[in-house]
Amino acid sequence: MAGGLASSSSSSSSVHGGEASAAFLLRLVLEIVSAGTAYANAVFKKDCTNLVRMIAHITHLLEEIKGFLSSNHDHDHPSSSVSWLADLEEALQAAQRLLSVASAHHSDHYSDEAAKRISSQFQCVTWKLETALGKIPYDHFHISEEVQEQVALVRSQLRRAAERYRSLNLPKCSNAESQQPEIECDRHAADEATKILERVTNSSSNSASSTSSEVCLSNELDSKMQQNVTSKGIEETKKPDAVVIPDDFLCPISLELMRDPVVVATGQTYERSYIQRWIDSGNATCPKTRQKLEDTTLTPNYVLRSLINQWCAKHNIEQPSGMVKGRLKKSDGSFHDASCDMAAIQALVCKLSSRSIVERKAAVAEIRSLSKSSTGNRILIADAGAIPVLVNLLTTDDVSLQEHAVTSILNLSIFENNKSLIMLAGALPLIVHVLRSGSDEARENAAATLFSLSLVDENKLKIGASGAIAALVDLLQHGRTRGKKDAATALFSLCLYQVNKRMAVKAGIIEVLLKMLSDTSNCMVEEALMILSVLASNHDAKSAMVKASIIPVLIDFLRTGSARTKENAAATLLPLCTRDAKNLACIIRLGADIHLRELAKSGTERAKRKATSLLEYLGK
Repeated sequence: MAGGLASSSSSSSSVHGGEASAAFLLRLVLEIVSAGTAYANAVFKKDCTNLVRMIAHITHLLEEIKGFLSSNHDHDHPSSSVSWLADLEEALQAAQRLLSVASAHHSDHYSDEAAKRISSQFQCVTWKLETALGKIPYDHFHISEEVQEQVALVRSQLRRAAERYRSLNLPKCSNAESQQPEIECDRHAADEATKILERVTNSSSNSASSTSSEVCLSNELDSKMQQNVTSKGIEETKKPDAVVIPDDFLCPISLELMRDPVVVATGQTYERSYIQRWIDSGNATCPKTRQKLEDTTLTPNYVLRSLINQWCAKHNIEQPSGMVKGRLKKSDGSFHDASCDMAAIQALVCKLSSRSIVERKAAVAEIRSLSKSSTGNRILIADAGAIPVLVNLLTTDDVSLQEHAVTSILNLSIFENNKSLIMLAGALPLIVHVLRSGSDEARENAAATLFSLSLVDENKLKIGASGAIAALVDLLQHGRTRGKKDAATALFSLCLYQVNKRMAVKAGIIEVLLKMLSDTSNCMVEEALMILSVLASNHDAKSAMVKASIIPVLIDFLRTGSARTKENAAATLLPLCTRDAKNLACIIRLGADIHLRELAKSGTERAKRKATSLLEYLGK
């Protein structure tokens, strides 16, 4: 077919062997990607290029699976561990056929029946791919954390693409399997981690020694943590009238409306957070053109940003700052004129740079108070340009000035869009500086700020690389009770990433946590177990725990602990005992099966899952 993709010579083969299947799928993906120029002039050029780009991102996944199966070819693999490959093969072959058809479609009218059918098939194929990728048994294939994150990003892109096609009211797909009423988000372990994170914040905010955040993190963040710990980027704008966003306003990576467009060396424009993550992952090419990036400079595209803001205002779409046509959106959905408030706040921001230390102190104290009181104030303070000035104040030797500045930044960080502004202002190294050398209050609020910023996934790696983890471990060990809780919450969030787990272990976190468990007067037992449950999947952490004879301690918590303590003890035991005959024998010898059976019947939902999995390993 002219202009189409060549059919795979082995496309008719069926998935009948793990290693051969993975090798075949890898060839199929590479074949699809290598034919990327076949539809350059097609009517569906954007649809095709976006689909190919998403498919290209699963190359590393298939390489890791192929490598695992090759090195373990003498072992028996459960049929369930490779059966999902058949679904992925079917989805990829459907994608290849669709790309061939779409690349040959030369009609200039998207409304004709053929074009509608092709658009409908794009919805079906994206749904099939997302569903197949959702069935991957990561643990069985020892998939690395980095690749898991890449697959999660691809799945989120596929879901958004499928939803976008669905919003066009296209005709139903001919394939009955694809006629799904909704596209569900399979959250796996990240969802579980989010729930734990919510409990950490809730318990911290409800206790007498709560987090030092003046804005009460649990009230403002709990409603956002579910999406922020697992989502990869900015939320997609949803409009009741399904306004069609111009293609030039969409980020080629996320397929979402850009809020902070930047230009890379090839001249292509992307949303800053997505292209930065692409570069930070070690990629040296432009995602869209695949040309080598001569440098990684990201230049703000102010012209495009202005056009996007004008378009948002015209269609009454909320802009990043929460402002619509100069009016501030209130919690009840109504708007009010914020011009007077803005003028007063701008005057305060000017005083932050005053030569008078007294005037600076008064201004930053007022900003601290205002940023504590409402989301609207956080929006206005950021829009007035306060964040860079507050960041500069973090270097001051004046204790109260530094405390007010770091607490103001903490309060401002509660508003989602301010997080990126704080990071772009270069605040991270200075927050870590305060965490290391500030007063007790300043250190506690610096730790709480790092937790707030870490709710954006791409910030987790940046915070880990900044040296913050060692400083947080030190606060966890030597801080006041309030500081310990802030440090524990931040460490839990950061240690959801493997690279940060290694840093935490190197910083001596295991020894600190084990000491907390052994101190019966310590009020940090639950927090310590939560962090241990996350760290236990790391090889070095696991070795340190086993060497310190933690298993008997965990089993004792299974027997005598609170419901939450039992849950986290079981969650820590599971990775310690997975594929480890010696540790499994140890818990059998200590009679853990009795307590696990009880937990599987009467524990929390998460505890039941963990206990049931452990009992399956024990053959009980």
